[in-house]
Amino acid sequence: MVAADSNGQRPLKVLVTGGSGFLGSHIAELLSKQGHEVVALVRKTSNSQFLRTLRSVKLAYGAVEDLASVEAAADGVEAVIHAAGLVKAQSAAEFERINVGGTQTLLSAAKKRMPLLKRFVFVSSLAAMGPSDDGKPILRDCSPRPVTHYGRSKLKAEQAVLGAKGDLPVTVIRPPFIYGPRDNESFAFFQTVSRRLLPFLGDGQNTLSIIYGADAASACVRAVFADVPSGSCYFIDDGKVYVWREMLEELERILERRALVRFSIPFSVLKGVALATESYGRLRNKAVMLTRDKVNELSAAHWVCDGNDARTELGWTPEVDWTEGARRAAAWYREQGWL
Repeated sequence: MVAADSNGQRPLKVLVTGGSGFLGSHIAELLSKQGHEVVALVRKTSNSQFLRTLRSVKLAYGAVEDLASVEAAADGVEAVIHAAGLVKAQSAAEFERINVGGTQTLLSAAKKRMPLLKRFVFVSSLAAMGPSDDGKPILRDCSPRPVTHYGRSKLKAEQAVLGAKGDLPVTVIRPPFIYGPRDNESFAFFQTVSRRLLPFLGDGQNTLSIIYGADAASACVRAVFADVPSGSCYFIDDGKVYVWREMLEELERILERRALVRFSIPFSVLKGVALATESYGRLRNKAVMLTRDKVNELSAAHWVCDGNDARTELGWTPEVDWTEGARRAAAWYREQGWL
């Protein structure tokens, strides 16, 4: 007999997309610890080394845009957590093909699992809703105002998921900036501060909501079991609003690396750098993170959201704030020889 998990739920067979990625790996890890059987949909070219260390995790090779591989991976599953998606791409069309088309493919496969499917959890993004104009954390029923190709693709994917709520039990999770051990993207900030540089965009007073990777994963897993109406959407955050300049200064203390150079990057200069980065990406035929489209996101003053609904309705509580999360991430980066 297989034991129930710590929440008293019987073990399920769960399909996790994006399992080799940052958030997906934390989701697979948590499900495995709770005794669930995990099917991780991964590309053959992905680094799946960490997943192979987890018990009760099976790798299913394929891609979210490939219906045959998705249907094969979904065979026998009782829940889906769709965490796969592009955060950088060479074009708006590529974002559309993977983030929207891949989600539609997952939905098609999930519908064939009804009525056995307990929940389809879609990991969207605060980017789908856009920034706050006045600095007040935005609520889940706000009017969407995405400012990037990525955000628009996540919004379209959300709309596809919510359009299926009459056929599937669906829940949407909208994380803000996610960070923590195993993350490549946020590592750049740790690396910069470690090199005794402290660059700011504008005046550095922009505000943001954040969530530690393991806490984001726990919200996604709770969404599988929470008895909430199909079509429910939730922002998640650690409960605080941060000022970017202060976050970097806290990182100085954690890394014990006082910056020798502090400087502000004007947005006009950033746009020029983004153009050069795009050109480099085209020459190398690879996606880059800093683009002129991305500058639309970086120039917004407030990326803040209200995660109280997730706390009350999902029965979820974040455990880690920036000081502790950055400390844990820094320790992991050092252990791996990244810092």
